[in-house]
Amino acid sequence: MNRPDQESLALRFRDLNRKGGLLLPNAWDAASACVFEKAGFPAIGTTSAGIAYSRGWRDGQQMKRVDMVREIAVIANAVRVPVTADIEAGYGARPADVAETVEAALEAGAVGANLEDNTHGTREEPLYGIDEQAARIAAARAAADRRGIALVINARTDTFFAEVGADIEEQTVATIERGRAYLKAGADLVFVPLLIEPAIVRRVADEIAGPISLMILPGAPPAETLFVAGAKRVSIGPAAMLAALGVLAEIADEMRRKGTWSSIERSFYGFGEAEGLFASR
Repeated sequence: MNRPDQESLALRFRDLNRKGGLLLPNAWDAASACVFEKAGFPAIGTTSAGIAYSRGWRDGQQMKRVDMVREIAVIANAVRVPVTADIEAGYGARPADVAETVEAALEAGAVGANLEDNTHGTREEPLYGIDEQAARIAAARAAADRRGIALVINARTDTFFAEVGADIEEQTVATIERGRAYLKAGADLVFVPLLIEPAIVRRVADEIAGPISLMILPGAPPAETLFVAGAKRVSIGPAAMLAALGVLAEIADEMRRKGTWSSIERSFYGFGEAEGLFASR
């Protein structure tokens, strides 16, 4: 398979994000990435949770960086569209750690990166300080610039996820403050997981005065509603992988209790179709 050069993929992905209305699926292996590509998506993200679960780990940087990057490479090499990598919190607190992770992700073929401000239990504080995270984002940008790649940095803030603040109002204010700082430090978008309420999306987008990205949850409004509210990009994170596990649980239950296969028949993906995903390799 002749994959387009990384620089052109990066520019294509940057343009997709700037244009807005980007609906981004998240893959956890080569097969899921190829299914999404075949469906016509112009770009694909990885999901750290999905990759971790499929490799026998919990999410939140429980996998080693080298192992996560290896899986990112498998996904990037399986498709011709741009791939953005979920590098969690950069696998280390120091800006130098983040730079090293970004360099590894670029080497794996990624042209975008999600970078979290979540400390993942390594500190008493749930999030890195604003200035500290801004320095980490700047290090990510510098690492990409050294390689001449227009890396799209999706700076994730877990203000809602970690409930930073006494209520929704305080979490919203914290999100806006962090979002402004992260964009100034070199991020392309501000990523706010758990934010799906259109009125708050509109406020955050307006007050950050920059592009924001969101991640759906079961029960979230349709993507178009979130785009109209102000989101530039909407992803699905681990949702597809978790839905696949739900189907697998139904298959297992039916097989164990009844010895029948209707759950398999309902969603069966043919051998020919699966082989076709990799026909050009």
